[in-house]
Amino acid sequence: MEETKESKYIQQHLANERTFLAWVRTSIAVIGIGVLASTLHFNNIQRVNEFADRIAVALSLFSLVTGLTILLYSTMNYFRVRKRINTQTYTSSRSLIYLITTIILLIFILLLTYLFVILI
Repeated sequence: MEETKESKYIQQHLANERTFLAWVRTSIAVIGIGVLASTLHFNNIQRVNEFADRIAVALSLFSLVTGLTILLYSTMNYFRVRKRINTQTYTSSRSLIYLITTIILLIFILLLTYLFVILI
């Protein structure tokens, strides 16, 4: 068998794949938070108020969009890192970390607002 360019960096490529799979799991978890919030809210026998309904719907939609954004951005990042590993020009990405952290903070703020409205 002939040695390929990628075979020189097998460990780095395997680490890149593991990182991508971790981002996929994160996107599934974020989508799950939204599904869980809306399911728990709308399956509740007693209705709290219209504002809580809107927050639950907003949380669900925001979580879905965020999960899909994480999935798309991590896929693009995977291929970008793969190319940079092969050309030996890899630099770590801060933008992905900042973006995901900000979005997940917004989801938790929505969740806390929802819980606060329900408990009052």
